[in-house]
Amino acid sequence: MKRLHEDYLRSVLFGLQDGLVSTTGVVVGISTGVEHKAIIILASFVAVTVEASSMAAGQYSSEKAVHQMDKTGKHTDNLILGAIIMFVSYLSAGMIPIVPIVLFDQPYAKYVSILFAFIGLFIIGYIKGKIVGQKPLRSATELFVIGSIATLIGLIVGQILKV
Repeated sequence: MKRLHEDYLRSVLFGLQDGLVSTTGVVVGISTGVEHKAIIILASFVAVTVEASSMAAGQYSSEKAVHQMDKTGKHTDNLILGAIIMFVSYLSAGMIPIVPIVLFDQPYAKYVSILFAFIGLFIIGYIKGKIVGQKPLRSATELFVIGSIATLIGLIVGQILKV
């Protein structure tokens, strides 16, 4: 049973972290490169839904490979449930930087989006540290730095390719 919980925990944490980091980079990059709010919203929703679907498919197929290689029967997690958990986690976290874009005007929306994403990253990192028995502040800082780098990359690419 413990192994089962670990498999699902991995799906939740991976989905939350990647959904927030990737989507923030995309949202910030697009909102830096384009001023039209409708385009930013469209691109953000397309990106988060396609990526959530891709992550769910990747979760399913990679876990299936692990199940197929496991001759001991230790892997008993439900592949479909794991994929659904990944999809929902990714999509939920990905909405954090998108909501301010929908609610507010640019450029204010971009800054609120970054702020919400950074707070979310810090909270997810802190909770992860608590769950796995590591230093929560170190875990939170680590995830914050990773998200900051992705956000910076999005800003740079958006600025360079500005249309």
